[in-house]
Amino acid sequence: MRVRSCRIIGLLLLAATCVVTGLFPAKARARETHRGTKPFAAFTADLERAISAHKMGLVCLANAQNGARSIGVTIPGNQVFMVFRPDFAVRMLRADARAGIEAPLRLYVTENPDGTATVSYRTPSEVFAPYQNAALDTMAKELDAIFARIIESALR
Repeated sequence: MRVRSCRIIGLLLLAATCVVTGLFPAKARARETHRGTKPFAAFTADLERAISAHKMGLVCLANAQNGARSIGVTIPGNQVFMVFRPDFAVRMLRADARAGIEAPLRLYVTENPDGTATVSYRTPSEVFAPYQNAALDTMAKELDAIFARIIESALR
C-alpha cells in the first residue's frame, strides 16, 4: 500500500510540474469554429481554392477518410489542411527558430451529421503567442487576417 501511495503522489507531482513548466497546457487552447451550409465535399474544394486565392500554400492535406477507407472503414468527412507560405516561414524562423514546430498552420474540417462541414483552427496569434516575440506577433496578426479571409471565402 505504501508503494502505491508513493506512486500516486509521484504522478501527481509530475503532472503539477508539467503544468507549471508548460509541458502540457493546463487548459485546452481556444479555437475558431465556423459551421458551413455547403456539403462537405463542396466546402473542402472551396477551401482549397480559397487558400490558393489568398496566396497561401497547401503544404499538405491529411485525409482521414482515405486512410479509413484503405482499411475498409467508412467515416464522416475529416480532413486537415496544412497551410503556410515560404516568406512567412523565413520570417518565423528569423524571429525564433523554435517556432518552426508550429508551421504549417492547420485548418480542421469535419463533416456534420447533416452532410455540411465545420472548419476549426487555432488562430495564428494564439499559435505564436507563447513565444512572446514581437516579430512573431506582427506576423501572426497578418496571418490572422489572411486565415479569416480564407474561411470567409470558403463559406460563401
